[in-house]
Amino acid sequence: MGMCKTSLALVCLLGLVMFHSSQAQNSPEDYLNAHNAARSQVGVGPLTWDNNVASYAENYANQRINDCNLIHSQGQYGENLATGTGTLSGTDAVNLWVSESVNYDYNSNSCTGEQCGHYTQVVWRDSTRLGCARVQCNNGGWFVTCNYDPPGNVIGQRPY
Repeated sequence: MGMCKTSLALVCLLGLVMFHSSQAQNSPEDYLNAHNAARSQVGVGPLTWDNNVASYAENYANQRINDCNLIHSQGQYGENLATGTGTLSGTDAVNLWVSESVNYDYNSNSCTGEQCGHYTQVVWRDSTRLGCARVQCNNGGWFVTCNYDPPGNVIGQRPY
């Protein structure tokens, strides 16, 4: 009987750990921390989580469950989108966007060969509010969107 209780406790603990790890890196704090780390590197103030912007992101993400291709929504907020398979987390998506920093040339205020617009939106100095969402697509992949208010990437302006 003692062995059965120990095995049951171990199975329950393992299930709890797996559930917790599946929720990791997708909370509002995780999105904010990843964004604000990049923003602090260039001297830009932190973003704050906004439930209205997050609701917008969630509604848009839910519309994309059947078609998770990267098509920009032209909405009222600035946006970054990512899709992926496996375990694409919200933090993974933000890190992907931030990795474009190597393609941004501050002196010319332009991208050098590769895209950098996701990065410049992450660090856009005038954006102050953030809302993000992550949904699993019907094809098994993931769709992540972060929306920013006010939107960034204004032509002719520098992000920071």
